[in-house]
Amino acid sequence: MKFGVFYEHQLPRPWTDTSERQLIADALDQIALADAQGVQYLWEVEHHFLEEYSHSSAPEVFLAAASQRTRRMRIGHGVVQTAPGYNHPARIAERIAMLDLVSDGRVEFGSGESSSEAELGGFGVDRDTKRDAWLEGLEVAIRCMTETPFGGVEGRFVSMPPRNVVPKPVQKPHPPLWVACSRRDTILLAAEKGIGALSFAFVEPEDARRWVEDYETVLRDRCVPVGLAVNPQVACVTPMMCAETEEDALARGLEGANFFGYSLAHYYVFGDHVPASTDVWQEFLQRRGKMGYSPEAALAARHQTLGAKAAAGDHTGLRGAIGTPAQLREFLRRYEAAGVDQLIFVMQAGHNRHEHIMESLELFGTKVLPEFIERDEEATRAKAARLEPVVAQALARRDRHDPAMPAGYTMRAIPKQMVEALADEPAQKWLESLADKQAAGVHDEEFQRLVDG
Repeated sequence: MKFGVFYEHQLPRPWTDTSERQLIADALDQIALADAQGVQYLWEVEHHFLEEYSHSSAPEVFLAAASQRTRRMRIGHGVVQTAPGYNHPARIAERIAMLDLVSDGRVEFGSGESSSEAELGGFGVDRDTKRDAWLEGLEVAIRCMTETPFGGVEGRFVSMPPRNVVPKPVQKPHPPLWVACSRRDTILLAAEKGIGALSFAFVEPEDARRWVEDYETVLRDRCVPVGLAVNPQVACVTPMMCAETEEDALARGLEGANFFGYSLAHYYVFGDHVPASTDVWQEFLQRRGKMGYSPEAALAARHQTLGAKAAAGDHTGLRGAIGTPAQLREFLRRYEAAGVDQLIFVMQAGHNRHEHIMESLELFGTKVLPEFIERDEEATRAKAARLEPVVAQALARRDRHDPAMPAGYTMRAIPKQMVEALADEPAQKWLESLADKQAAGVHDEEFQRLVDG
C-alpha cells in the first residue's frame, strides 16, 4: 500500500490579510517534507466558493509549485471538475499536459463532478445532468491529450472544431485516470470506466475490503475503459496526526478532523450560507457544544485500536489515523490487508497547526512508513500480474469511433476569411506579399498600421 497527502486548503475563520499566503507557504513546506520522507502521492482538490472548507480554486498553479519542491512524489489532481460548465475540456488537457511536463511525468489525472450548490449554481451546471457532463468533459479532454490532431466534437455539453491541442503529456497514452467517489455506486462506476477510485468517504478498513472486492468484480465483468489505459486502483482517505503519545495526537488532530467533516457537510448537506458572511467555524463550535461533544470527551474515551470513528460520549467523531506510531501501524495494516492500493491522509484541516503537521510527517516517515514501503513493491507487481488479463479483456471491449478531422479541413486566419469573402483580388495579393515579407523579415508599413490600430 502506498500513501498520499491531501489538501483542501482549509482556512477556518478568523482570517487576516496574510492568512491565505501563509496557508499556501505552509502547505508547500509540508509537501516538500512529505516527499523527503518517502510519501508517494500528493492530491489537491478543485473547489470554488467554499470559503473556510476549501480555498483551492486553481489547483494546477499550486501543483506546479509543488512539483518544483519535490523529486519523487506523484502529483495528483484530486480532482479536476470536468463538466464543461466548470472547465473547457481543451483547457483541462492543456493544463494536465503542461503539469506533466514541468513535473517530468508525475501527474495523476483525477476527475469529478461536484454536488455543492455553491459550485453548481455558481457555474450554471445542472445537477440533474452533471454526471453526463462530467463524462463528456472527461472523454473530450482525453481525446484532446491523445489525438494529433483532435478531430472535433459536437456534443451535448461542448462543441469544438478540429484543433491540435498542445502540449502533449509526457506519460503515454495519458496520465493515470481517477474519479472522486463518495458512495458504492461511484466506486462501481469507476470500475466500469477503468478509472482509479478516489474514495473520499471515511470508511473502516473492513468496509473498504468490500469496496475493493466489488470494484474488481465489476472491472472483470463489465469494464469498458473511458481512456486508452486502465488504472485499476482504489484509494481511501483518512484523517491523520501522529505523535509520540496518544494524548498529544488527539489534542493536535481531532478537532481539525471533525471540522473537516462538519464543513464538508455544511456545503453539501445541511448548510445555509451567506457568501462572505457565514462563519462556519463558529457554527461548528456552537453545534458541537450543543451536542455535548468536545475534544476533551474524546480524549477521555480514547481506545487502543483506531477506527474511522472514535466514541465521544454518546456521539461519534472522525478519528482515523490519529494516534501513536504503534497505533497507526496496526490501523494501516488493516487497510493494506483489505487490498486498498493507497491511503491518503488529511492533515491540513481546521486549525491544525503547521508545526504539528511537520512533526507528524517526520514521525510517520521514520517510524511507520518504512515497513509498508518494503512490502509495497512486491505487492504492486503481484497485483499487476493478477489483473493483467482482466485489463487486457477490458481494453478489448473498448470500441470507440471518435471523429477524425474531416478531409480538406483548414483553419484559416480571420483576415484571410474576410478577404476571400469579399473576393478582393488586390487584398489577396497584399496578403500573399505580406506572407513573403514576414518570412524574409521585411517591414510592411500597411501591416504595421493595422497592428497599431
